[in-house]
Amino acid sequence: MSRKKTSERFKEVRNSSARRDYFIDDTLEAGIVLSGTEVKSIRKGMAQINDAHVRIDKGIPVLYHTHIAEYAFGANANHNPYRPRKLLLNIREIRKWEQAIQSGGRTIIPLKMYFKKGLVKLEIALCRTKKQYDKREDLRKAVDLRETQRTVKHHL
Repeated sequence: MSRKKTSERFKEVRNSSARRDYFIDDTLEAGIVLSGTEVKSIRKGMAQINDAHVRIDKGIPVLYHTHIAEYAFGANANHNPYRPRKLLLNIREIRKWEQAIQSGGRTIIPLKMYFKKGLVKLEIALCRTKKQYDKREDLRKAVDLRETQRTVKHHL
């Protein structure tokens, strides 16, 4: 018997700057309307959501500025890498988040993109923007925590 080939499987695409730049109030899991070549490209890990955001246009949530690279073997059926993509959410959730956005100071940011039972899902978050001094305070807390852990480890 031959040994099974272990191929690197796609795990997830994360928005690395989301937790640094925003206070996350609430999260949801949403489906995405994609074409076939986009799904194949995501399976290869060729997606980026760092600059992405969600707007609700006429009651429909739409994901903007997500880069999903063209599929190498797509030929004529390839997609536009930066096209807006519709999100699939429950009507009540859409209305609730739309009201939160209209009340002011909040945006919807994607946190990660992943596969669940063969379907591409997107974890989105209702966020408030951090000010510069909030970011500095978070860095100080992280440094203090690291130093206390080092001292505890040294004394044990």
